[in-house]
Amino acid sequence: MNAPEPYEIRVTGHLSANWTPRFEKLSMRHDPDGETVLSGLLDQAALHGVLIRIRDLGLKLISVNPG
Repeated sequence: MNAPEPYEIRVTGHLSANWTPRFEKLSMRHDPDGETVLSGLLDQAALHGVLIRIRDLGLKLISVNPG
C-alpha cells in the first residue's frame, strides 16, 4: 500500500547541479521564476526523507504536489 507515486517539490532559488546527489532519486529543473523543481517517484518514507533534507539544508519549501 506504500507504492511509489509521482511528486513535484518546489523550493526557492536555482540549486546548482552540485545538489543533485542530495536528491538522488529526483530529477531537478529550474523554472524561469527562480524556483527549483524536484520531481520523481517516491513512497511516503522517501517523501518525508526529502522534506527533512530540505529542512536541514535550510531551503525554503514552496510546495509539494502529487502527480
